[in-house]
Amino acid sequence: TPGHEAFTAMRARGARVTDIAVLVVAADDGVMPQTVEAINHARAAKVPIIVALNKMDKPNALPDRVKKQLSEHGLTPEEWGGDTIVVPVSAKEGTGIDDLLEMILLVAEMSDLKANPNRRARGTVIETRLDKGLGPVASVLVQTGTLRIGDPFVVGSCSGRVRAMVGDKGQRLREAGPSTPVEVVGLDDLPEAGDLLEVLADEKMAREIAAHRDERRREQELGARATVTLSDLLDQVRQGKRKQLNLVLKADVQGSLEAVKQSLQKLEEPEVGIEVIHAGVGGVTETDVMLASASEAMIIAFNVTPDAGARQAAERENVEIRTYRVIYDAINDIKAAVKGLRAPQFKETVLGHAEVRELFRIPKVGIVAGCHVTDGKITRKSQVRVVRDGKIVYEGKIASLKHFKEDQREISAGFDCGIGLEDFQDVKVGDVIEAFIVEEVPA
Repeated sequence: TPGHEAFTAMRARGARVTDIAVLVVAADDGVMPQTVEAINHARAAKVPIIVALNKMDKPNALPDRVKKQLSEHGLTPEEWGGDTIVVPVSAKEGTGIDDLLEMILLVAEMSDLKANPNRRARGTVIETRLDKGLGPVASVLVQTGTLRIGDPFVVGSCSGRVRAMVGDKGQRLREAGPSTPVEVVGLDDLPEAGDLLEVLADEKMAREIAAHRDERRREQELGARATVTLSDLLDQVRQGKRKQLNLVLKADVQGSLEAVKQSLQKLEEPEVGIEVIHAGVGGVTETDVMLASASEAMIIAFNVTPDAGARQAAERENVEIRTYRVIYDAINDIKAAVKGLRAPQFKETVLGHAEVRELFRIPKVGIVAGCHVTDGKITRKSQVRVVRDGKIVYEGKIASLKHFKEDQREISAGFDCGIGLEDFQDVKVGDVIEAFIVEEVPA
């Protein structure tokens, strides 16, 4: 929860701050894409997972089907010989809730979850908001220690003193111990969700630390943020800083996805593992990019391309998206990283897109696509790929680029043009022609 795909970052934060993840799966709907994503977040955070099989009161509930789906994603129920606790419940009828609570307590006891309430409090910001009367307000989960009214604190690049605390039922609190969610009033600014709140000895120290962090943050924003690229991962492996490569895989069809996933997982070495954080069919979306950013992963896209939102998110989050049409190219790149051998590093830059609006059959030439350049530019020397319904159907070179009947070196956004493609006649109205260049990155 929340289940909508737009809330990837929120689910990622939730997984990082929890000790036990309760995965709620509807017995009628079964495992959905966001369910798989939530499983991956919990695994990345290394927290135990309890499955609550909800809506068992519905006549179309199919618990065995859901358990089979869960098993396919590595959550094999205990009754099927696995180690995942699955509890049938009905939130509507209230049945099974006591059993679920009992299982949570059992897992907590087995995990030896303890916190010291007799120390200065530490917690994580879950959400923030700006209240007209109260100013900046942060929803905080206290993880250790006890947070009290009057405590000075630092949180991210903000500081403050606890002026008021409100519990999850709207009650005013004087103090909050471990595992208590509270709304904290008394901040000098809005922190970021995910920031750590720490109580300090005095308010002056809190202000100094916050000022230092703010200055450092500004310096980092001015400088270039490090990108999660294959080159970076390879360097970290060679320097012994990283023991695992995290990947998000996207492909055009399930068969391709399984083939790529299995091939990459076979490349694991004793010293370096490969963890596929998420694998799915379809184009690369903003959700995929946010998941990759949260997991420090790079994205491997096989026969699919990122949409506009994903490209913007990748640039903002500095996540590398590598597109491939040949499975061996993807395998060789990752194999080089795993074995610590530096392969030539290449960077792809998308120049622009053109939408195919008409088709012309020219004698002795063949099919020429009448296009409108929607963004960027199309150049005569650029490489191109034809994207149809989010899938790559051709990748190659431009044979001809014309404006009316004149040959052109490039066509900018807003203009029409005719594009002929080398050895490809199957272009269709509605296709998108994406122009790009590939440059070798200096070592």
